[in-house]
Amino acid sequence: WPFAPVKPQPEFSSGPCKKRPGWSTDVYKTAPTGRSHRSKIGKAKLVEAIEETRRILNIPADYRIAVVPASDTGAIEMAMWSMLGERPVDMCHWESFGKGWLGDVNSHLKLENTSEFTAPYGELPDLTQTNPDHDIVFTWNGTTSGVCVPNADWISDDRTGLTFNDATSAVFAMDIDWSKVDVTTYSWQKVMGGEGAHGMLILSPRAVERLESYTPEGRALPKIFRMTKKGKLDEALFKGATINTPSMICVEDYLDALQWADSIGGLPGLIARSQANLAEVAAAVDKYPWLNFLAKDEASRSSTSVCLTVDMEAGKLKEMIAWLEAEDVAYDIGAYRDAPDGLRIWCGATVDSVDVALLMDWLEFAYEKFSK
Repeated sequence: WPFAPVKPQPEFSSGPCKKRPGWSTDVYKTAPTGRSHRSKIGKAKLVEAIEETRRILNIPADYRIAVVPASDTGAIEMAMWSMLGERPVDMCHWESFGKGWLGDVNSHLKLENTSEFTAPYGELPDLTQTNPDHDIVFTWNGTTSGVCVPNADWISDDRTGLTFNDATSAVFAMDIDWSKVDVTTYSWQKVMGGEGAHGMLILSPRAVERLESYTPEGRALPKIFRMTKKGKLDEALFKGATINTPSMICVEDYLDALQWADSIGGLPGLIARSQANLAEVAAAVDKYPWLNFLAKDEASRSSTSVCLTVDMEAGKLKEMIAWLEAEDVAYDIGAYRDAPDGLRIWCGATVDSVDVALLMDWLEFAYEKFSK
């Protein structure tokens, strides 16, 4: 061994992601298992999840927040199906999930007046070309490409359309300007290391106005997509009354993650941890000529889903990734199936930078082993 073979904590999956430092199943002891989510204690837990989310993320008081079904996918789909179609739509994508939302808008919602703004993996399209009078759908951080929007300056303060922000791998790790986004969605399983199946939906007053003033003609909405009753927002949904039954164990897990976030300094502390992890990867990229970021522009380089290319034949790269997993060094770090061959290393806030640094040492050893 060219170095002391100390192994990192191997959980580098980009979803579900690593639990917070010190996590154990003891956090579930206070979960109201066996109780209805509509009971006093069940509803109180859901309200706490909503209001602690608001506090830690600095979400404006007049924005609505709801726990919704089906993870981030359910949240963004219920927003698109409920609100799109009132005006032209600009669909922005630069990786697989954003491309999926485009496919839904074109093939299933069958909206005709859409424009596509796209770029290859590793790049951003020119978002300044979007129209502020259109609705705009975009992904703040491309989980499968490692490319994020560096800021929201390209979104007009005087827009008449709505902005739909899929922020699932950005929220809690990147600074989101809430004045620029009207619909924001995410899931607990990313930066907070929570469990899957539950989504979060955040609506600006302008998004609420759209829900109450526009009903898509001829569009059937399943129960899990409905946010209005008799033309008015279903306020109960944003006060802890979920559409369907949530897992109170998962809710407790999310509350634990929020408490941990508070203990490390809230949002600034979360962002700092993710940035420190990115810095460890950047140091390795600077050191090793065979390792490169997929993101071409440093300003749009993700600090959570860090995507890398490796100067190695694809078959050998797969062998190297499998070996790292078999050695319990790194789990689930292969590039997403639709992305270019390479590595995808989760560097969200629940990951410790010392583990990222150790992984970089192991990558050097593994590269030497498999590139020969």
